[in-house]
Amino acid sequence: MNSIRARVLALLLAMLAFAAAVMGAVTYRNVLAETEALFDYQLRQMALSLRDQGEIAPDQAGALADRELDFVIQIWSADGQTIYASRPHDELPARALLGFADVSAGKQTWRTFTVLRGQRVIQVAQPRQIRQRLAAGAALRSVAPLLGIAPLIALLTWAAATRVLRPLRSVARAVREREPQSLAPLPAAGLPDELSPLVAALNGLLGQLAQAMDTQRAFVADAAHELRSPLQALKLQIRLLERAENEAARAEAVRALAEGVERSAWLVEQLLVLARNEPGAPPLPTARVDLAEAARSALAATVPLARTRGTELSLQADAPVPLQGDAGSLAVLVRNLVDNAVRHSPPGARVEVRAALDGGAPLLVVDDAGPGIPVAERERVFDRFYRRDPGAGEGSGLGLAIVRTIAERHGAHVTLAESPLGGLRASVRFPTAA
Repeated sequence: MNSIRARVLALLLAMLAFAAAVMGAVTYRNVLAETEALFDYQLRQMALSLRDQGEIAPDQAGALADRELDFVIQIWSADGQTIYASRPHDELPARALLGFADVSAGKQTWRTFTVLRGQRVIQVAQPRQIRQRLAAGAALRSVAPLLGIAPLIALLTWAAATRVLRPLRSVARAVREREPQSLAPLPAAGLPDELSPLVAALNGLLGQLAQAMDTQRAFVADAAHELRSPLQALKLQIRLLERAENEAARAEAVRALAEGVERSAWLVEQLLVLARNEPGAPPLPTARVDLAEAARSALAATVPLARTRGTELSLQADAPVPLQGDAGSLAVLVRNLVDNAVRHSPPGARVEVRAALDGGAPLLVVDDAGPGIPVAERERVFDRFYRRDPGAGEGSGLGLAIVRTIAERHGAHVTLAESPLGGLRASVRFPTAA
């Protein structure tokens, strides 16, 4: 039974049935007790009235001898001789106990009340079976209304459960009927307190999905825009290669085409790295990594670019810098920082990379001698495809965006500041190792 309404209804009906059973049992017992008390009161009043009047008149004796009456009156003398019996009976109680008593006679039990007056003993008796039958009938009649109203209570309970759960059904219908591409928030006005947190959580999830889809659409649009230019350049270089008139022109066209292919491959690689590290991507496979070794590998991969620009690369990593992370992603992080430093430094400049433990926390620092970044733009440069000077340089505008994304997935923090070399200092501080 997976229906909430069915569960609520079953629970309410079970509770009502239990309550009705308890009320019925208590009412039945109370009515039985009150009926017994009433019958005892009648016995007592009858016996006391006979005591007070002293004797039984003939006309009264005839009335008391009516077999329709459940009561039997007996009078004994002080020595035990029967003076009077209201009607003959095969099994009358033959002994008297003063006050109330239960006396067995033959196959019956009699309820008796006996009073002593002078030299006479007056006893009024009633069969216990008759008393019990009358008392049970009265008790059942008092409980009968509960049995009659039970179906109405069940129907009202079903209607109440349906009405109470109506907001939940409305929310389910609103979700079921909306278009698949619709990520608008669900209406939250007038909802009960128990349902509001669920709708608020759904709206939060829908908002996150909408933001993620908007980010993804923007990413695809920006990537398509960024890929268009190098692809057009490659097409132009192919045409130039086709039209080359001599071997020198052909060699120059081939060289330019190779550079264009390399730039396009680098851009595609950057896009793939960024996509793999976007929020919501599968978790990184983490292991114990040496940040110093990752820095050495990144510098080795950047040496060809540095040589073409006459840039001197310097690494300060005398001791291992262990941390928990993904070696491949960390290598991309270091390489992007070093690549940016080389590309933005003037020819013949110096780029310094340092990997060390600072207060127990792994720290990576890259210094360059480039133009630096003004304080007002240091947060903006982490946006994807952002370039301070779109017409200058060969960058794709993805380097620092990838650096921050990879750093955040490792719990690290990236800061930009002025470098002692005169350019920019990029620092990545990782969490303190446990």
